[in-house]
Amino acid sequence: MNFSTWEEIVADADREGEVEPISKPPGTPGVLEIIGKGLTAEDLIDAHRRDADQRQRQIESEPLPATIYDVVAEAAAEVPDQLAWNFFETEEAWTYRQIVDTVNCLASALSRLGVAKGTHVGVMLPNRPAFPLTWLALGRLGAVMIPINIGYTGRELDYVVNDGDVDYLVIDAACLPTLDAMAERPARLAEERIVVHGGPIAPGRHGFDALIGFGDPDFVPFETAGPDDLMNIQYTSGTTGFPKGCMLTHSYWVGTGKVAARRDGIVLKNIFANQPFYYMDPQWMTLMAAFQRGTLHAVLKPSGSRFMERARRFSIHFCIFPEVVYKQPAHARDADNAIRRANIYGIRPSIHASIEERFNFAAREAFGMTEVGSTLFVPIEDRAMVGQGSCGRPVAFRRCRIVDDEGRDVPVGEVGELIVAGFNIIRGYYKKPEATAQAFFGEWFRTGDLFRRDARGYHYIVGRKKDMIRRSGENIAAREVESVLLEMPEVRDVAVIGVKDPDRGEEVKALVVLAPGHSPQTVPPARLLDHARSRLARFKVPRYVAYRDSFPRTPSMKIRKGELRSETADLRQGAYDAVDNVWR
Repeated sequence: MNFSTWEEIVADADREGEVEPISKPPGTPGVLEIIGKGLTAEDLIDAHRRDADQRQRQIESEPLPATIYDVVAEAAAEVPDQLAWNFFETEEAWTYRQIVDTVNCLASALSRLGVAKGTHVGVMLPNRPAFPLTWLALGRLGAVMIPINIGYTGRELDYVVNDGDVDYLVIDAACLPTLDAMAERPARLAEERIVVHGGPIAPGRHGFDALIGFGDPDFVPFETAGPDDLMNIQYTSGTTGFPKGCMLTHSYWVGTGKVAARRDGIVLKNIFANQPFYYMDPQWMTLMAAFQRGTLHAVLKPSGSRFMERARRFSIHFCIFPEVVYKQPAHARDADNAIRRANIYGIRPSIHASIEERFNFAAREAFGMTEVGSTLFVPIEDRAMVGQGSCGRPVAFRRCRIVDDEGRDVPVGEVGELIVAGFNIIRGYYKKPEATAQAFFGEWFRTGDLFRRDARGYHYIVGRKKDMIRRSGENIAAREVESVLLEMPEVRDVAVIGVKDPDRGEEVKALVVLAPGHSPQTVPPARLLDHARSRLARFKVPRYVAYRDSFPRTPSMKIRKGELRSETADLRQGAYDAVDNVWR
């Protein structure tokens, strides 16, 4: 396959019966109606966008299933023997019929333990079927899941269990030492409220598989959930301090799954989850696959080096494409894959087109965050936006504005904070009313991200509002400087922070991790700065450069810039000063 145009993607999908019909108002020309009629490239672009807009309206006009369980149950009723998910590393493949029966067994068993509507259940599991089974079973009961990173320490588990008011815990046997390391395990989390997946089961605790074995596949809960009921308390991995628990409803997840499944107008049967389930993506991908009546292919552990081999093996149609895959050595079969859409996030515009050319798929930018889910996307047919650095336009169920510090709209083209509204965004931060109040302008959630919007409604991220450096009256987005330095193949990672300066307010400091095989001698500060000067305005070029072996990171691998800023009282120390041409 060589999908050089959107029309070729459509033609290939159409041969497999995988193009969704789109209802257009009478007299509205779409892409397929205007091809070959001698219209201009601009006409074609406009037609593409009309098709995308119509798909959005169609998604919003259709009723949504009430709960996450209903999404999967509807798929099971329609295609019971279709493979729903494939955990290929552990050879665990399930049909929709098997999932629904097992979910009801697990829900009935948990109900007998006392789990009911509103009960908070911590889930500390790796990428095994037990995770989505538990999520769906809790959704069936109207209970609330608190996903827990399997890499947490006892201290971090203490925080989530106590802050999230966890009543029960479903935990993998490999994580039991972390449970034992808790210093403040609450009395309510007694032994009989702990369910262990795999390994030996201590007295008083329950085995996960045993619970399913004693369950009822025809179980119907006494009280069920509705669209506005809480489904997850999803802890963000904030870059400073402990995370906050995002209260997310069933409609949040159902809407996100449906938008991902339907926004491009073609069926993407095989979905690839290369992330841990305790993060956001595999959860909505599970529902995306169900809406598609397709299959989720999930890894046990993420891998950049094996990403494309796995994509080929399972004829993946949709994935989130990490830049680390692009940095792998080129392979003769890179272009030999069935991927039709790959979501990319924060990819440097300079490499966007080369990603598409090398891997032979449509890579499209998108933007989302835990609090608001999927928010912006570039339609798959909109090739004109490749390499433009745009995150796109609002998805179905989302409204977006760009505002100043008082919540007033800024003119088109000017920079402001992106705020988002929708019926199924975050309800608030659990037990943190002050943080919740600060996060909203009325119904509008404040993302904390700086954006600009062009005249056609396409959004461009500039940087984090709190990750800006103000130098001599100029605002400098750390993200922009970082992206420029990351263009260098000798640079593996970089973090840019501000350094207090009595004359300019702040100066720019770049902390650099070099790629294997390189050292400060082979990549001196002058080389880094020359590269920056060739791509940035002078006021954005770092004054200070320092080298590091690694960065402190959050559980979701974000750099903890707060720690970098507090490591020393004088952030100039140990850095090269490009103004004075000395090492401090």
